[in-house]
Amino acid sequence: MSRVQLALRVADLEGSIAFYSKLFNAEPAKRRPGYANFAIAEPPLKLVLIEGEAGEDTRIDHLGVEVATADEVTAATARLKDSGLATFEENDTSCCYALQDKVWVTGPGKEPWEVYVVKADADTLGKSADAAPQGCCTGTEEAAAVDCACGS
Repeated sequence: MSRVQLALRVADLEGSIAFYSKLFNAEPAKRRPGYANFAIAEPPLKLVLIEGEAGEDTRIDHLGVEVATADEVTAATARLKDSGLATFEENDTSCCYALQDKVWVTGPGKEPWEVYVVKADADTLGKSADAAPQGCCTGTEEAAAVDCACGS
C-alpha cells in the first residue's frame, strides 16, 4: 500500500475538518491539538491538516508518499540518491503525532517531498513539523543541504 500525502497548513482547523469531511465523505483518522489527518481510500490519499496562523490563506506545507515498510523507505532513498537527487534522511523521528522513518527531497519549485513510513503513534506533533516556521524541515544543516523549504 502506498498513497500520496498532501499536508496543508490551515488557519481554521475545525472549518477545514468540516469541509474535507464533506468533500471526501470521511471523518479524520487522527485528531490531535492543532492537527488532523484523513486516510482516504478513494482516491488513495493521506490528507494532513496542520493548524497555521489565524487569517492566513491555506497553503501546501509539504507533499509525500506514504509507504508500508521501512524497507520501502530505504529502497526509495537509494533510488533517489542513484538518480542524482540530494536527500535528507530521518529515522525514528516524531512527526505529525507518529514515529516515522523518512527521506526528504526538494522539487524544482522548492516543494518538499517526503517518502515515509508510520511505525507507531507518538504523543507530540514532533520536531519535523515544529522546528521550521514552514513546518516541513528539521532546521538542520543536512536539511539545508537539500534546500528543504516549504511552499508559500
